[in-house]
Amino acid sequence: MYANSKLTVFFEDPFWVGIFEKSEENYLCFCRIVFGPEPKDYEVYDFLLKEYNKCKFSPPLSDDKIEQRRINPKRLQKKIKKEVQEIQIGSKAQIAMKKQLEERKLERRKISKEKKEQEKDRQFLIRQQKKKEKHKGH
Repeated sequence: MYANSKLTVFFEDPFWVGIFEKSEENYLCFCRIVFGPEPKDYEVYDFLLKEYNKCKFSPPLSDDKIEQRRINPKRLQKKIKKEVQEIQIGSKAQIAMKKQLEERKLERRKISKEKKEQEKDRQFLIRQQKKKEKHKGH
């Protein structure tokens, strides 16, 4: 029997809520957990360790589309990292600062690329000039 679990924590006004999904063979079960204030990672972990047995899961729903193949651990790690990065938790000021930082980063890259192109053109002209000077004496 192959089991797969996933916990998604999100803000549902006015509380933080977690949706725990559990899939076994061709069945899906869900459980909704209300945390209240924003839970820390260690609080979620403690909750799962201590309260998992008390969770009331929905009746199993048939789902024929669940993949039964094993996912490469590194690929799973990348997928989890991507999902975590997509979620933007924080104040509006923090999100605005993050966005501004990304814009400055893109601008720096653009300027750096232009400087490299200019330097490349300058080096090319210097090489051409040297070639011409070598051939002047003949």
